[in-house]
Amino acid sequence: MKKYLITSILILTSFLLSSQEKTSYQIPKKELLELIDVELAPSIIKDSKNENFVFLYRDAYKSISDLSQEELRIAGLRVNPSKYIGSRTTYYKNVKVLKLSKSKDPLQLKGLPSNPKLSNFKISPDESKIALTNTTNEGVEVWVADLKTLIAKKIYDSNINATLGNPITWLKNNNELLIKTIPDNKKALIDRNSIVPTGPTITENKGQKAQNRTYQDLIKKS
Repeated sequence: MKKYLITSILILTSFLLSSQEKTSYQIPKKELLELIDVELAPSIIKDSKNENFVFLYRDAYKSISDLSQEELRIAGLRVNPSKYIGSRTTYYKNVKVLKLSKSKDPLQLKGLPSNPKLSNFKISPDESKIALTNTTNEGVEVWVADLKTLIAKKIYDSNINATLGNPITWLKNNNELLIKTIPDNKKALIDRNSIVPTGPTITENKGQKAQNRTYQDLIKKS
């Protein structure tokens, strides 16, 4: 009986030691990875004449880094408070352009940054250019791609406010943009000194009928 007891203790100790080991994220075996990490079909933006097709490519899943980003929830919005963009924005990693009059295969858009996070695509009124944003560690940039030369260039640094809707509006002259920016004297969206609550939030239902639906993260006047 003592022998069995000692054996059980050793097995239990070994299990506890192994369960307490710090492990990192693991990549599944190649066979399983090929089943779940498949190349997605691109999203498409086309002009009104169906001559230029802009292909937008993205990963099937978000990275651990993206999922770990801080999120501010306010009035139904989900915002990344350090980058001033929606925390659940879908990012694209590459852009190609198909010109039906010249080729049957899409051509690579040149000049894009390395490891881009592209979003907020907006085609110009004359459909010769497309504006877009690129999210970096510093914030959100504005880029413009010429659909004739297939070259993209950054035109504005990381000071864009993309928390609500597309921050880019083309003017009718096709050469100028109206963009939403962050003021230099902005205050932090999250006061990190008051993140920890001093007590619970208590609400009481006294049986009265509510006139409106209730939604998550409502704003109330203080």
